[in-house]
Amino acid sequence: MTGGAVRLLTPSDAAEALILYNELTVGPPATSTAGFAVVLAHPGTQVIGVFDGPALAAMLTLHLLPNVLWNGRPYGLIENVVTRASHQRRGYGRQVMQAALDAAWAADAYKVMLMTGQGRGATGFYESVGFSSKDKFAMVIRRD
Repeated sequence: MTGGAVRLLTPSDAAEALILYNELTVGPPATSTAGFAVVLAHPGTQVIGVFDGPALAAMLTLHLLPNVLWNGRPYGLIENVVTRASHQRRGYGRQVMQAALDAAWAADAYKVMLMTGQGRGATGFYESVGFSSKDKFAMVIRRD
């Protein structure tokens, strides 16, 4: 397993982040550094990355959202988990996942959720980190 420097990304990391966003297989191409800055500025949202030297090796977005049923305690939602193709299977994805879970638990989140595409073959990875699909059934509606 390779280790790198895990940290919150900043607007100055936009060029590296856009490279990884464009390795995701769904969604329109990511071309806007301004769009990345909007995500970073959103309250309760953080983009966590791990670097291998100057290259961003893996990243994800963690949203912490309050829930009235839990007296305002937040739940976490993880999105856009991606590891640079040249850095896969080296532990970078696990590092950002653990950092996101640590951040969620530090914020007193009562749960963390994510969804993964049915054809991605990533469920084994998420299960190895501790996620389970036994309690929830994910559903999506998209707007064209």
